[in-house]
Amino acid sequence: MSETPLIVEHAEAAYEAIRSICHDVPAAVPAPHLYRVLGDLKNAAGYTQAEALGKLASALERSLSEYDVYEDDGADPKLRVKSAVKAMRLAAEHASKVGEALDAAQTAINRQGYRD
Repeated sequence: MSETPLIVEHAEAAYEAIRSICHDVPAAVPAPHLYRVLGDLKNAAGYTQAEALGKLASALERSLSEYDVYEDDGADPKLRVKSAVKAMRLAAEHASKVGEALDAAQTAINRQGYRD
């Protein structure tokens, strides 16, 4: 196996970014700031994640014809890939729904302001 593909590094960075949000959420966040956060999360954890999962599922399917793929236990790799692809496509559908829900949350607060 060659060097680590960039997609692995990008996935790690995405995880760390979300983890940082979890650690850095203040006790109160006014809507104008949260609106921006929701917009970025809507795209990252929602729509863009759905797109990425679809592309990763397709790439996994193609790996069967590009590489000499095997299973340590002697099972058929095609069956395991088929199962993984099915799960990834389901996750992509759910990610799209996350995007829709975050869009609704963003819309609900889009007219709010605040005073210190």
